[in-house]
Amino acid sequence: MNPFVLHRAQWARWSLLACALLPAALALAQPRPAAEAASAATTPPASPAASTPTPVDDADPAAASSPRFNIELQTEPKELREFLLRHMELQRFRQLADLDANELNRLLEKAPDNLGDLLGTLGHFNPEVELLGLSPDAQSPLGTVRLRVDPGPLTRVEHVIVAFRGDIADRPETAAQRADIQAAFTLQVGDRFTQADWDSAKSAALRQLTALRYPAGRIDGSLADINPVTHSARLAVEFDSGAPVRIGDVRVQGAERYDEATANNLVRLSGLVPGSDYNLAHLQEAQQRIAETGYYDSVFVYVEPGADSQVAPVVVQVRESLRQKLVLGIGASTDSGPRLSVEHTNHRMLGSRWRAVSKLLIERDDQLLSTDWSRPVDTQGWRWITGAQTARQIDGYDTTTSQRLRLGQSQDTTNLDRSFFLQYDRALSENSLDATLGTGVGESALSANYAWTRRRFDNLLQPNSGHGLGVELGVGSTLVPIRRPFFRTRLRWLGYWPIASDQPYDAQTTAAALGEAKPAAATTSNAGRLALRLEVGAVWAQKDAPIPETQLFLTGGDNSVRGYGLRDIGLPQADGGVSPGRYLAVAILEWQRPLYRNGVRTPFESVLFVDAGAVADQPGELRPRLGVGTGLRYNSPVGPLQVDLAYGLKSKRLRLHLNVGFTF
Repeated sequence: MNPFVLHRAQWARWSLLACALLPAALALAQPRPAAEAASAATTPPASPAASTPTPVDDADPAAASSPRFNIELQTEPKELREFLLRHMELQRFRQLADLDANELNRLLEKAPDNLGDLLGTLGHFNPEVELLGLSPDAQSPLGTVRLRVDPGPLTRVEHVIVAFRGDIADRPETAAQRADIQAAFTLQVGDRFTQADWDSAKSAALRQLTALRYPAGRIDGSLADINPVTHSARLAVEFDSGAPVRIGDVRVQGAERYDEATANNLVRLSGLVPGSDYNLAHLQEAQQRIAETGYYDSVFVYVEPGADSQVAPVVVQVRESLRQKLVLGIGASTDSGPRLSVEHTNHRMLGSRWRAVSKLLIERDDQLLSTDWSRPVDTQGWRWITGAQTARQIDGYDTTTSQRLRLGQSQDTTNLDRSFFLQYDRALSENSLDATLGTGVGESALSANYAWTRRRFDNLLQPNSGHGLGVELGVGSTLVPIRRPFFRTRLRWLGYWPIASDQPYDAQTTAAALGEAKPAAATTSNAGRLALRLEVGAVWAQKDAPIPETQLFLTGGDNSVRGYGLRDIGLPQADGGVSPGRYLAVAILEWQRPLYRNGVRTPFESVLFVDAGAVADQPGELRPRLGVGTGLRYNSPVGPLQVDLAYGLKSKRLRLHLNVGFTF
């Protein structure tokens, strides 16, 4: 099988926005043809060279300026007319400079059969094609060819048989796989029949067969029996599974600097244990998890048939990253202004198995110096983590200086992240106008924490449906200036719901009219989707407990309540600024709707949103600040690029917000 390659990219927010939005916008502005090219299966065979002239290249500008004849085609709907005009055989000869009337008449004799073949690929097997003749035309020497086409009724699928032979046919443990393939077959009784849909349905079913147990599966035979009288199609396809394949040993190729045990552990944690059934999804998961470790620049994971064709070793081909890496970054954001960053990675710190990632971040209001150390995952998928950071944060007239130490373990997978750790926090807040508004003394705390995040999205880069849930729990005690116990929690939830439109975009009809395969059922309708994000946080402690400000809550900005600046929503202070509070509530509702051009979906989406957020020291004192606005999304390969214009109802200001990517 072919290996899969995963690419990871990290871009500065503004530079990525500029690079991706500009080409996409230019592409959108270009005129598009009325119909897309048909697949190879829909192209009729060329006429023999002995009976027809050789056509001139359509790209010749001289020939294109003076067609020998024009074509007038009378038919409905518009998409069908455009498809026939684009692919009919007559089009190939319009620019032929030496075409005469006799040769044109010979071409016209074949035109009805050619149009009938084209209509058959779209499910019209009993059309009426009438040649109305040639009419004089001052703009073309040979006149205008006039044709009338009645496509006739659509052919519908009357019966479908999906059968199996080989190992999959009789084994009880493969019954569910057989049923899944039959249920997911994309041409069902009542669907319109087209050649493109028939080919697509067989290919999709074959991919489903070869993704589990049977990588050597193939189509043994297929038949589409068309009845032009009843306008029905009876379909049958038989798949030969071949022999089942089981997973063998893991072989890591290319490991020199870093211990290959990491790759071995991740392969097994992805479900590829010796003796288990071949599973393409597990191979892809293993490849992604190995690539995300950061130890390798490229990763290929595939199975290699051995002498015993039923046992296939898992081969992991890697190209290792350099032991040390230095990354310099410059950028800007609407929240924090200009940004300079320096990041250094050492994959073997002091010759040990610890990896250290150290970062310096300088922004207009925030400065951060941190180092995070981690060990490779063990056989259970857990890894030790430790880190230290010091930060300086400016909010209005308040300046908060903080330090943090952390030690624990984490387990990260594609859909589930877990971690538990001990954390020490210290924070000192000072107000440049009024010393009584700051803490005046460094407040510190020690806490034990647990974090859990589950993602159930249909696509982790550009979700259309699904949900995610994140939970953070912490219990600890303040240390300075007095000791008080406290409990901290934070919950995050995000959900997507596709909207069923009253007048849905008929993607199937349009795709068939263009000679394309039927789109997947999950394709978004032109009504788009709703996205709802909820977040709540709370710190329970005695009123006099000196909780470090880094353990409290502020909100507002690009990634929270739009229409307000970064951390603009908090407890009001006498100097007009805000300070963090013990309770947080945020709700964000978006209507995301794809944009279409000439009936074709573009990579752009429009967004309408309402944001609300509140921070207080008592639950009853939560008073939401509202922001409303609209925005534009561009779905790039690295995730959505977001440009939002929001109005804060409390701040009475318009703000531009930029964001890149989707994370949860």
